[in-house]
Amino acid sequence: MQSYPLKEIRDRQQELLEQAEVEPVFLTEGTQPKYVVLSAQDCQQLIVQLSNLEEIALGQLAETALNNSFMVGSETFMAELQRLAAIENYNR
Repeated sequence: MQSYPLKEIRDRQQELLEQAEVEPVFLTEGTQPKYVVLSAQDCQQLIVQLSNLEEIALGQLAETALNNSFMVGSETFMAELQRLAAIENYNR
């Protein structure tokens, strides 16, 4: 990736924009990257990729939660409801 010092932006604007059509361009302040210039198409592709990765991550979290949970049968569920009702009736 190409990089340009911030103080050279005015003098090299056209070159910078042409390069940004090809690949992201870092704008530096001293030796540190400060900004990135990229084409709108590259930006949109990054947003789509990020969205896809978020969906994958959420899907993996949901799968993990499902794998770590368990379902009880209706008989067990009804027995527990009756037990709780009996406790409630006893406390009245």
